[in-house]
Amino acid sequence: MNGLQLQDVSMRFDLPNGSHVQALKNVSFDLKAGELLSVLGPSGCGKTTLLNIVAGFLAPTSGKIVLNGHTISGPDAERGMVFQKGALFEWMSVRENVAFGPRMKGAPKAETAETVDHLLDVVGLGDFKEKAIYELSGGMQQRVALARCLANDPDVILMDEPLGALDALTREKMQALVLKLWKETGKTIILITHSVEEALLLGERLIVMAPRPGRIHKEYRLPFAEIGVDADLREVKRHPDFAPKRDEILNMIWDMEEEIMGRTEEAA
Repeated sequence: MNGLQLQDVSMRFDLPNGSHVQALKNVSFDLKAGELLSVLGPSGCGKTTLLNIVAGFLAPTSGKIVLNGHTISGPDAERGMVFQKGALFEWMSVRENVAFGPRMKGAPKAETAETVDHLLDVVGLGDFKEKAIYELSGGMQQRVALARCLANDPDVILMDEPLGALDALTREKMQALVLKLWKETGKTIILITHSVEEALLLGERLIVMAPRPGRIHKEYRLPFAEIGVDADLREVKRHPDFAPKRDEILNMIWDMEEEIMGRTEEAA
């Protein structure tokens, strides 16, 4: 079966003092190939833990993750990660960073060069191929990170707050780029974000997670990502359903944060 399935995934961290933290509990969902999922939730609800499990960086305490019919047991090129900060090789040029994955897989040089040139054109960095990473702005570095991820041709792209450190204008441009790449490549994407607006704009599906132990509180199927592929994102925000949905989810997360604060005060 193509696509990604999470089956009753739980994650418990045992602490040195004998206590433990239940980060995730019985998280299950199916993603069809090519779907774009955004994940929201209050701080500490296990969003990044969930992404790291799908990436293969962590093994769940129980449950399993199945991709295209096989169980995930560790990191693999079929899953690509884009971090909040690009995690790029500062000593390499833009071209060398994007070419790194194919080169490690032993891809032919000519084929790699063609792929790199194409992807850098797609992300708008065709004129910056020989620049050093430190010469680029934060937004340009995230474009390199996206191109580097795509160069490995993963089935699933995992994005952990990839736009969180960018200024508002650059963030909006990058959101439009993510939608463009999603539609053009047909990749399955899971995006973690703290921004409700961003989750609405970029999530064909949106999951709101409940506070620890992290679990799915509510799921939405939304039209805004599909609309945003061919429309100005500022216009998408004027859609009559956008503001009510944003307010509904903001209030939901606010109530969860209040609950967390109440627990903290009781514990103190």
